[in-house]
Amino acid sequence: MSNEKQALEQVETEMNNALKAELNSEQVESYLQKHPEFFHHHLALLANLSIPHPSGNAVSLVSKQLELFRSKHHELESQLNTLIDIARENDTSFNRMHELTLALMEARNIEEVTVNLKKVFADCFLTDFVVLRVIKENDGKSPFFINPDDDCLQNFRDELASNKSTCGRPTLAQAKFLFAEQALEVKSCAIIPMVFTKLEGFVVIGSKDESRFHYGMGDLFLTQMSEVIGTRLISLLEKK
Repeated sequence: MSNEKQALEQVETEMNNALKAELNSEQVESYLQKHPEFFHHHLALLANLSIPHPSGNAVSLVSKQLELFRSKHHELESQLNTLIDIARENDTSFNRMHELTLALMEARNIEEVTVNLKKVFADCFLTDFVVLRVIKENDGKSPFFINPDDDCLQNFRDELASNKSTCGRPTLAQAKFLFAEQALEVKSCAIIPMVFTKLEGFVVIGSKDESRFHYGMGDLFLTQMSEVIGTRLISLLEKK
């Protein structure tokens, strides 16, 4: 039997004996003094140890390197977790946009656009209400069109002027115009304007959950949604 093997067996025996009894600091110190090579075989333990330097306030190069290594490790781990979360969110957004695009492509007229929007928003976006309005001369026969001079449009002048979506709780006037008898059920909504050369209007998606659409939400995805819906509506309206 080689000396190295004998040494390892001795270390293992001593460790097993030590585990059978409750260790105190003196025993740990004694063991490490007898086996200074211990950490050569257990490097992972060093990342969790806090070892003061005998020089007092002075810090050795090795200690500083170890401290930086720990900090960098935790930083990289945090960054990795953040990237994983972002990737999951992007994947979810991509799938939702894909379903929305398919629903719009299947629609043959504005009535079917509304029906398909309600279904895809309920299934994929977990919303409770959907309203579509196109600003266009209206003879009163279609609920999807609103005359350009309608006073109710004043409730949406900020969104239409800026062409930027807004999220949060709708005003009472907005809720009554959009959701009629269900106005009080809508606790939050996203007002998505569609302002293009050949089309002007808006899509509003509402929820019974007041936290579903909040003021701090980003509008990039909503803007892309507006472009997809608006493009399909322009194509359908030009066929009439």
